[in-house]
Parts: sequence; structure tokens; C-alpha cells
Amino acid sequence: MKDENIKTQMRKGVIDYCVMSILKNGEAYAPSIISKLQQAQMIVVEGTLYPTLSRLKNAGYLTYRWEESTQGPPRKYYSLTKEGKEYLRILDDAWVEMVEQINAIRNC
Repeated sequence: MKDENIKTQMRKGVIDYCVMSILKNGEAYAPSIISKLQQAQMIVVEGTLYPTLSRLKNAGYLTYRWEESTQGPPRKYYSLTKEGKEYLRILDDAWVEMVEQINAIRNC
């Protein structure tokens, strides 16, 4: 149980980065984002994703549009804003730097 808690806490720390990385390839709706995260074994449920999307939208990093669906209610498609693309570039740089730092520490 302790191992899973550690992994959960680490995933929480990078969920914004993962969501934005998915959206760099184009717009997507929440179930599609969840599916991609789950395929990468970043286990995320709707209760985690929707607050993340809302927080990123409120920060100005995401926008969305509604699209009618032939299979149910309209779908909300999210995409990166100009500010979101810049923020993702900063996150990319920070990630590379952090991985290098961690590897340096691990190899001491």
C-alpha cells in the first residue's frame, strides 16, 4: 500500500504536464484524455481529471469548444491556448532539467 501511495503522489505532481502534453497534439475531450493517460499507466479517473482541466482553463492555459455528438450529449473539446503552449514549453524544459538533476544524484 505504501508503494502505491508514493506513486499516486508522484503522479499528482505531474498530471498537469501530462494533460498538456496530450493536448499539444491537438484538441481532445475528457474521456479521450483519460484513455491516453490510462494507456500510459498514469491511472487517472474523472474525479481527478475534471478539476485539473478546470484549473488549467482558469489559468488561461486551456480553452474548449462544444461539439454535438451523435451518441449522447455534446462533447467539450479542450485545446492549448497560446499561453498554454508557452507554459508547456517551460514545463518541458523544467522536466528535462529535473530528470538530469535526479540522474546526477542517483549516480553519485
